[in-house]
Amino acid sequence: MLGFEESEVFCRCVWVNGPVIVGAGPSGLAVAAGLKQHGVPFVILERSNCIASLWQNKTYDRLKLHLPKKFCELPGIPFPSDYPEYPSKRQFVEYLEGYAKHFDINPRFNECVESAKFDEDCNLWRVKTVSTDGGVAEYICQQLVVATGENADPVVPEIEGLAEFDGEVIHACDYRNGESYRGKKVLVVGCGNSGMELSLDLCIHNAKPAMVVRSSVHVLPREIFGKSTFETAMLFLRWLPLWLVDKILLALAWIILGNVEKYGLKRSPVGPLELKNTQGKTPVLDIGALQRIKSGEIKIVPGIKKLSPGAAEFINGEKIKIDSVILATGYRSNVPKWLQEADFFTENGFPKSPFPNGWKGKDGLYAAGFTRRGIAGTSADALKISEDIVRIWKNDLKQQKGRRQISTL
Repeated sequence: MLGFEESEVFCRCVWVNGPVIVGAGPSGLAVAAGLKQHGVPFVILERSNCIASLWQNKTYDRLKLHLPKKFCELPGIPFPSDYPEYPSKRQFVEYLEGYAKHFDINPRFNECVESAKFDEDCNLWRVKTVSTDGGVAEYICQQLVVATGENADPVVPEIEGLAEFDGEVIHACDYRNGESYRGKKVLVVGCGNSGMELSLDLCIHNAKPAMVVRSSVHVLPREIFGKSTFETAMLFLRWLPLWLVDKILLALAWIILGNVEKYGLKRSPVGPLELKNTQGKTPVLDIGALQRIKSGEIKIVPGIKKLSPGAAEFINGEKIKIDSVILATGYRSNVPKWLQEADFFTENGFPKSPFPNGWKGKDGLYAAGFTRRGIAGTSADALKISEDIVRIWKNDLKQQKGRRQISTL
């Protein structure tokens, strides 16, 4: 009984006269900006010590936006005109910091949401947090915006012998550059954009990477005849069905890149755009890794059978010596860890309704940044969410004003 009383004493209770936004990445900032412009109060909670913590703390140095900057802008503010077509990691972070400053968005940092549950008796959301200094708080609000995104937590696969391997093993979120890997044999597990770019970076730093390609992958040129591949696809989709645009993209990729399958990069029978829309699997936009694969500087290997001290064995029976392992195995949503709700989100932490209908649930629940369509999809959802909350907010103000007038009479 004493322990319960102590926990109650030290739990700070906060009433929020507006929504609570969980996550201060691009999604959370975009929603907050839309609310700020209409004077709607809110609280934005962030478990890290900065905005866009994934970009600031868990990405490699050479990272640049994969799409042209005009497709990566948040609502209300464009990128500076002197930024290059594909801004760097640092430039993107500076853009987001300027965005937060412009709209006077001040997240509550170092507050990790432990749970969020809708209280049906009170018709309110109860959001419990724990801060890095051990403080406990409960935020009470009418609306909850889930903006933790698709890439909240790193995925670490189960690999036989991983615990016995005697070299360094890190996830891509802890990789910055290849300086410390010079001359080393590095196994990169994963062949998405991160796996490709890490392998390229390792080559540039005179390491010897081998990249695991376990399943099919679409590799496309970043640009087609001087224009962004993504922009070209969007242009075609104005007049042509998706399946035909996929065929056109693959034909153009064949002309520009050649037959990549003979290098161990097997293409999926499902087109790149359809695969992205249905499964969220992003095609690789090549920025130089393919040439290193063709030259043999990046070795392609199949799925791993097992690891052992200083070596890796693959499903085709091949064995190679390795010094380090980098897991470029992606990220997952962390929503199921803390949101106590079963109607709107799936067990994988994504809205059950696909884009463009996955932004709003019931009881004032919203989701931003789960569209599998990059920052453009995030911005589209953020606008809908902020507009909906603003509408509700204004209606509530009208009703309160009317009640005050009646009370006066």
